Amino acid sequence: MSFTDEESMEAGPTGPPKLESFLFSCELSSKVPFYTFQADEEDDLEHLLELRTVCLGEGAKEESNVVEVTAMNHQGKTISVPIANLHIKCLPMVSLGEFELKAPVTIRLKAGTGPVNISGLHLIVFHEEHSDLSEEDDDGEEEEEESEEEELPAFKPAKKKRIN
Repeated sequence: MSFTDEESMEAGPTGPPKLESFLFSCELSSKVPFYTFQADEEDDLEHLLELRTVCLGEGAKEESNVVEVTAMNHQGKTISVPIANLHIKCLPMVSLGEFELKAPVTIRLKAGTGPVNISGLHLIVFHEEHSDLSEEDDDGEEEEEESEEEELPAFKPAKKKRIN
């Protein structure tokens, strides 16, 4: 699929996206075995969940605690993937780096009784459109660049020396 200039004009000019981040945390246990992260359906913003750490909470038993994430893949199908298998004696915490998922996302305690604490960031992406003022500023900058180029002195070709 190609993206042409005509298509970009129809979509309207957009500026660089702006990003806001908020702390995210939830606790899973046998009493609350899942958490669903959802975007507000009324806004046109993109909501991402960036998971950073999964760790056992205070009072965790000597058992395996498997944490699973359910989200959409690139084909729009819902898939479930285990992201951590924690045990108090050998692996009480897992660092996921910057594991980003687009809302909606469900985090489930697939096995074990927890408590398991999940932390990360709730990212909101704002796609701003250029205003008329910003377009005028861009045109002004182009004119300034052109005038600077015109002000440069012209170069004269070097004189050739004759060798006798």
